[in-house]
Amino acid sequence: MNDDIRELQASLRTFAQERDWGQFHSPKNLASALSVEAAELLEHFQWVTEEQSRNLPPAKVDQVSSEVADVLLYLLQLCDKLDIDPIDAAKAKIATNAQKYPVALAKGNSTKYTER
Repeated sequence: MNDDIRELQASLRTFAQERDWGQFHSPKNLASALSVEAAELLEHFQWVTEEQSRNLPPAKVDQVSSEVADVLLYLLQLCDKLDIDPIDAAKAKIATNAQKYPVALAKGNSTKYTER
């Protein structure tokens, strides 16, 4: 696992331990919190056009950055609780997706592999 990720997970563990929050950090609760934070991230893009979403003003980018951090931190806590290496999981998923979506069939096409 990447050292930066290990350090973040250790910092999160310490942060939670100092506040006695481990009792609340079950995988179920962390997954729920992650979903809530992902929705808060999405909220910043609600009601904007595609073009506007690509050209956010700096203040909005700062707000989105904060939500991205929340999503990442909850994800890392969940991975820590379940002993999942998120980098290994991501690499495995990319390999799986490469099989599901070969370039010859998927290039320029957003159709899900199960709908072909």
